[in-house]
Amino acid sequence: MSDVWPTELRVSKDRRHLIVTFDNGASFDLPAEMLRVLSPSAEVQGHGPGQKVTVPGKRNVGIMSMIPTGNYAVRIGFDDMHDTGIFTWSYLRELGEKGDELFAAYEAELKEKGLSRDPGGRSH
Repeated sequence: MSDVWPTELRVSKDRRHLIVTFDNGASFDLPAEMLRVLSPSAEVQGHGPGQKVTVPGKRNVGIMSMIPTGNYAVRIGFDDMHDTGIFTWSYLRELGEKGDELFAAYEAELKEKGLSRDPGGRSH
């Protein structure tokens, strides 16, 4: 059972942000790009230690769908057809609290691998 509970999950009109409000009053504006590249799916996280994938080229990704999964999570579908990430309430809260730090690490990984956030995924 999750110790945090969302009172609202709302996708922005431009589909580029998910606004999550929790029952403790905390509210976070999570960019779709961050949700996509930090997706908890096996496709992104890998199937074991050291298998995490750095996903480039998602700067303009949008949220297409949100499907409740049990009463502990939501499955988010993106307009690049990725839809296997199941985001638990606690993971959404973690992204809200530590997202800047996690996204900065993602940007450093891209740079290290010669990749880009822009469509096409390669840096120039």
